[in-house]
Parts: sequence; C-alpha cells; structure tokens
Amino acid sequence: MTTVTTPDLDSSGPALGRRTRVLLLAAVAACAACGLVYELALLTLSVSLTGGGITETSLIVAGFVAALGVGALAAKPLLPHAAAAFIGVEVALGLIGGLSATVLYVAFTFVGSSTWVLVVATAAIGMLVGAEVPLLMTLLQTGRTADARDTGKVLANLNAADYAGALIGGLAWPLLLLPAAGMIRGAALTGMVNLAAAAIAALFLLRGHLRPATRALSLVVLLLAATVLAILLMRSSDIETTSRQRLYPDPVVYAERSQYQEIVLTERGDDMRLYLDGDLQFSSRDEHRYTESLVYPALARDPARVLVLGGGDGLAASEILRHPHVQEVVQVELDPTVLDLANTRLVALNGGALQDDRVQVVVADAFRWLREYTGPGFDAIVVDMPDPDTPALGRLYSTEFYGLTAAVLNPDGLMTVQSGSPFSTPDAYWRTVSTVGSAGLSTTPYHVHVPSFGDWGFTLAQAGAPPTPALSVNAAPRKFLDPATLAAASTFPLDRQPREMEPSTLDRPRIVDDLRRGYQF
Repeated sequence: MTTVTTPDLDSSGPALGRRTRVLLLAAVAACAACGLVYELALLTLSVSLTGGGITETSLIVAGFVAALGVGALAAKPLLPHAAAAFIGVEVALGLIGGLSATVLYVAFTFVGSSTWVLVVATAAIGMLVGAEVPLLMTLLQTGRTADARDTGKVLANLNAADYAGALIGGLAWPLLLLPAAGMIRGAALTGMVNLAAAAIAALFLLRGHLRPATRALSLVVLLLAATVLAILLMRSSDIETTSRQRLYPDPVVYAERSQYQEIVLTERGDDMRLYLDGDLQFSSRDEHRYTESLVYPALARDPARVLVLGGGDGLAASEILRHPHVQEVVQVELDPTVLDLANTRLVALNGGALQDDRVQVVVADAFRWLREYTGPGFDAIVVDMPDPDTPALGRLYSTEFYGLTAAVLNPDGLMTVQSGSPFSTPDAYWRTVSTVGSAGLSTTPYHVHVPSFGDWGFTLAQAGAPPTPALSVNAAPRKFLDPATLAAASTFPLDRQPREMEPSTLDRPRIVDDLRRGYQF
C-alpha cells in the first residue's frame, strides 16, 4: 500500500482529535455558507443597481470560480503556518464580505458606476474562499501519517462540509437574510458570523497550533473587524438613506425592498413619483396622459370584463372603473408590497380602485397566471409592465407571453400594451410591436407626449385586421385624450418610421439587449 506522509507543516501543533476535527468541519460549513452569501449579495446588488443580466451574472460567477483557483495557488506559501493563515483568511473574508454590499451601493450612488467595486470584491472574496481548502486540508492532516485512502476520506469530509455550507448559504440569503435584513445589513451580519467562526477556531479549535502572541494578535484583529461591522450595522439605515437620496432629485418619503424589487416614492410639492428599481413609473403631474392613453383605446367597445396585467399602483384600474359598462376588473400583480402601497399612500391618486367591489386582485406572476387560467375570456386587456431591462421582465415582452394573452382575449376584444419610447429607445419599441404581432394579433402602434417620459408609445392589438384607435362614445370625461389627439397618435415622423423587427422570445430575449444599448438619439 502506498503511504503518503504529510510534510512537516505546523509541526509544533498536535494532531487534531476527532471531536476537534468535527467541530472544525462545522466551522468550514459556516465559512462556506458565508462565502456564498457574499457572492449572492453581489449578484443581487448587481441586478438591483444596474439591471445586471446574463452577461454580468456570468462574469461574476466565472470570475468567482477563477478566483477560487488563484486563491488555492496563493495559499501554498502559507501552508507552513496553516492555523494562523486560516484565521487571517477568515478575518479578511468576514471584513471584506461584510463591507462589500455597502461599498458597492455607496460607489454606485456617489460615483455612478460600481463595476470596478464588483470586480475587485468578487476577485477578493473568491481568492479568500479558494485559500480555505488547502489550509484546512493541511490542518486536518497535521501530525498524522496517512495513506492515500485516509487522505481521500479527509478530502471527502472537507468537500462535504464545504458544499453543505454552500447549500445553507444559498437558502439563507433569499429566504432569511435578504427579506429580514436587506442587502447591506444581510452582508454585514454574514460577516459577523464569519468572524465568530474565526474566533471559535482561534480560541478553541486551533489553540494548540497558535503561538500565544499570534493568538493574542488574532483576537485583537477579530475585535477590530467585529467593531467595524457592528458600527456598520448600527449606521446602515443612515448610510442607505443618504446614498439612496442621491439617486433621486426629490425627497424620498417611502422606500422598501420587497421580495422582487426596490420601491421608492418621492414627493416635492404636488408632484409624487414612484420608482421601481430606480426606474420612474409615474409622476402625479402627468400620469393622466400615460394612463388615459394606455386605457381608453382598450375600452373603445364598451367591455364588461377587463384584465389588467401589471399596473399594481392601481392607476389603470381607476380609469377603467370610470367606464360605465365595466362590470369586472381582474388585476394581476406580482408584488404585494406594491399593492399595499396602492391601497395606502397612492389612494389619493387611484381613488382606492383596488378596494372596489368590482376589482378582483390576484397576487401572482402574470406569465404563470395566464398559463393556468381556465375561466371566461376578457373583453379588453391592458398590459402595463415595467420596461424589460432584465431577463425576468423580458419574458413578459415575449411572443410566448403575448400568445397567452391572446388566448384569453375574446374574439372582438382589444388589448393595449405599454411599449416604451419610439424616440429614445426605438429598437425596443418596434420590437414590442413586432412581438405582439408575432403572437397572431394585428397591431396598431401609437404614441403621445408624456413630459416625465418624453415621447411614449403603446400598441393596440386585436384578432383580425389592424384596429383603429378610437374612443367610446360612453367614455368617461378625460383630462388629456380626445378623439383628435388619439387620431394623430398613430402617425409617426419621418425619423421614427415604423419598422419590422425580429420578435423577442423566451429563447432569444432580444428586447433586453435593445434596452441595454441605451437611448438612441
């Protein structure tokens, strides 16, 4: 049998007992959980701040994995001092990981770009996590003469603890830390757990492997790092409030991180504005222009049953309920936090529409709800989704999605879709029009001027021939949209003429790329 003798590493320390090895593996699992939480926090912030998509996610994951290898190689010179090096790695990991979300958020709000912070944090965290396995492998075999089989068992135990910890971290972030503490506090709390694991290792598990001076220095550094994170936890609300306010021109009066997005409400004088993940949804000064243009063309044939997909602020439902023929509105909204806001702070704008007896509010993903819906069809459908600047939103602008909406639209029904700006983002706008048409509906594009948004476009669709935008003779009084304005809305200037685009699909979410290219003037 081939015998492998462990090199004389940390030779002054005794071999670890069975109980100590088990507890050290438990510490490994805790540290692995923390490492994955840091990476998930960076991914979450990337999506929240910059709308990070497949490219950004792939770069973060690939960069992290590559950094693991670099960290493992960089740990080689530290193996003769594995115990002290392991404590140092965990202290650095707890401090850098705990601060990473804060630094990323502050850099984005004050500088306007956080890509460099994301790259540096990913590389640093990946290298530190990668250094753990060689150091721990050395510690677990110190003082022992092991054959190849025994070495394999040690490695199997180490990997099992590492992967189990990763599973715990992967579940803890979305189910516990993010909803309960948010991104900044969640990362800082994880850093404290990392430091606690390092302290337990220094005080108890690796005590015999550390010189008294090294152990004392380790504890001092641990206390300093814990103090930094404790201060961050106490001041996180102030940091977040100050940083967030720099993103918005008006005072922030409400801010909430829901399970799906960051929701911010600002107010200055009589102007109230709603932002979702930093994107403006409406301004109370001119939202009537947007809402009337979206809603009233769909009501031209006096519908009785109307479906609203998105529009959780209740503004579209409010206008629909003013039509005398409407008997039922089904409102499908993903985020219950937006619905709570609609029923509290936005009641003055939407008139409490979502609490009307004629409105059935469904909290669900619109795509999934449409797939599972088996009830009667709708006479009109209003699709009021946020701009598709992420893959998650891009699926709501796909051929497949519009095919599902067409399936629940009655044969003589009308559908309107908010479609973006034909002036600022023409590729995304005409892509939406073409994608609706690819679902078997005939389309008529139209646009109006909304001062807060600029030139803003919509799509009117039905089965059969392309519909002509019109207003019902029974339509309620309006502030902006009249027959002449609506008739002119389907005319486009020479520099923004209609064009055919390849549809956006689940397999090829082209519209997300359109928006990522930015404004096209």
